Amino acid sequence: MSYTNQRIAYGNTLVELGKNNKDIIVLDADLAGSTMGKLFEAAYPDRHIEMGIAEANMLSVSAGLAQTGKIPFANSFAVFVAGRAFDQIRQTIAIGKLNVKIVGGSSGLSDFGDGATHQSVEDIAIMSSIPNMTVICPADANETVEATKAIAEYKGPVYMRLNRNEYANVSEEGKKFVIGQPTVMKEGSDVAVFATGYTVGLALKAAESLEEKLSLKVINVSTIKPLNADTIISLAENCKAVVTAEEHSIYGGLGSIVAAALAKSKKPLEIIGINDTFGRSAHKYQELLDFYGITADHIKEVSENIIKMA
Repeated sequence: MSYTNQRIAYGNTLVELGKNNKDIIVLDADLAGSTMGKLFEAAYPDRHIEMGIAEANMLSVSAGLAQTGKIPFANSFAVFVAGRAFDQIRQTIAIGKLNVKIVGGSSGLSDFGDGATHQSVEDIAIMSSIPNMTVICPADANETVEATKAIAEYKGPVYMRLNRNEYANVSEEGKKFVIGQPTVMKEGSDVAVFATGYTVGLALKAAESLEEKLSLKVINVSTIKPLNADTIISLAENCKAVVTAEEHSIYGGLGSIVAAALAKSKKPLEIIGINDTFGRSAHKYQELLDFYGITADHIKEVSENIIKMA
């Protein structure tokens, strides 16, 4: 089945996995209707736990379940599950390498109506900083389906961030998700654009609009961590400049990781993201993306400018 919303793709995939894997337990923090944990609850009510507005407790319970051989999927908004439960994730889950899957919905600016308190612009930085933690950011609903399957099979702590909104798929439906492996979505020779999540589609649009004057290589970085530095260097090797794009702070996210890997490179590099500020309320998702410059036009503009420096 094809989906165009990451949350619905995730929820239905969990239901599918739950048919054959009785060890999967889903936990929610009063947001099952948004995270789509409600789909698993309807199918397997005895394997869904509603924890209430208590993310820290939810992660501690998840750790206990993992110790008994269960595979807990703990859901909440990205801003809450990464922020409120940091201590439990670090001390109880990550140090012991427990098999807990942490899923942050409504990531980035995608919860456009609720403003700064509900918009997660720092969750990748928080979770990537934790040793033993794998961090996943699928490009779209197609990739979310396969990433959910992959993290269910993977042994160890995982954080996966998901967008709240409907948007078109750019990845191939049914393509096996390999943790730690970026995907070249379009070959190019002038500018290497490393993008993650929603921005992968934006990078592809920018590449298409520049086709006649500039060659953009678009790389989907759906695994933020582990992301091998040699892989980044290899992907950027044949290009003259590098641009990164993410719906996250410019500090501590994909851009920081790519910049660290290319620190000894002489290639010019520009990071597109949220410039050290919180989110804000808006009537539509696109209003926020326009305001913060997370658009295909901005990727195009930055690419055109940076090639002049190469």
